[in-house]
Amino acid sequence: MSVCLDNLKNPLDKFSTFVELLCYRTQIQPEQKAYTFLVDGETEEISLTYSELDQKARAIAVVLHSLKATGKRAILLYPPGLEFITAFFGCLYAGVVAVPVPLVQRKERMTRLQAIMADADATFVLTTTSVFTNNIKRSLKEESELSALYCIATDSITYDLASDWQAPKISSNTLAFLQYTSGSTATPKGVMVSYSSRVGLKTSLCSEVVITTHKISNLL
Repeated sequence: MSVCLDNLKNPLDKFSTFVELLCYRTQIQPEQKAYTFLVDGETEEISLTYSELDQKARAIAVVLHSLKATGKRAILLYPPGLEFITAFFGCLYAGVVAVPVPLVQRKERMTRLQAIMADADATFVLTTTSVFTNNIKRSLKEESELSALYCIATDSITYDLASDWQAPKISSNTLAFLQYTSGSTATPKGVMVSYSSRVGLKTSLCSEVVITTHKISNLL
């Protein structure tokens, strides 16, 4: 995807989706850091450049597209870290509605996950191999409501698939993601966020974002 920005006073006014914006940043600043994860708020663990994020998002999108997931909802179940970022953008690159769900204690997690899955009508779960093996594999088999979910470990995806990516047919009115409440005092409630909900869009991806274990949710 190429974006022409000639004669624009503010180039960011050109974009109506996060996909266009990340593709643009990848074109002009491929080696600049986009996101950095800090384990304890001070120690740098790992970073993603715009080019790396774009490549990983494209590869994840190719897998989702092959599973005919475009237009469907996918739960994102990740610990704090950059795997969540790549999965989130992978959904956007595939035209899949992302539904972030934080990891919590097992009993609470499954109850909340079931409520969100039913409300969002989710059919996919994106996670890591470790989380799938140690946290949710057994529950997906045991809980009838969860057994229908198709689970994808995004850290096992071969990123040379990126070359097969095709830009999704999305617009400013397309639903981008669902953001749910914690559900600590009541059933989780979701908010529908489209690409036209541009709060933070003009600043997102404009400079490196530093993520700590306590601030990962602030990205959304």
